Amino acid sequence: QVQLVESGGGLVQAGGSLRLSCAASGNIFSINAMGWYRQPPGKQREFVATITNSGNTNYADSVKGRFTISRDNAKNMVYLQMSSLKPEDTAVYYCTAGKFGIYSNWGQGTQVTVSS
Repeated sequence: QVQLVESGGGLVQAGGSLRLSCAASGNIFSINAMGWYRQPPGKQREFVATITNSGNTNYADSVKGRFTISRDNAKNMVYLQMSSLKPEDTAVYYCTAGKFGIYSNWGQGTQVTVSS
């Protein structure tokens, strides 16, 4: 089991930036990828970005060019730098960790609100 704790959410105006952080602890050797999903109000949870231990990244089309995922393997941290934020980016953002595309570890989520 891997424990994940997110931080960095908040309220920002459209066009602004935020950086989310996620700290992982526990059985770190059971995972080879970490990432972010989000759940907008009244909608289902959706994929945002993932990054493997070797640094390979994958992004949802809706955030390409605006969001950047990175990780610090030594600190067991993953980050999501969000720029040019839009009101439709408003959501609860969840950190996740898993192996071979199966994400079974989830954080509690952090709220991001983008005002227009």
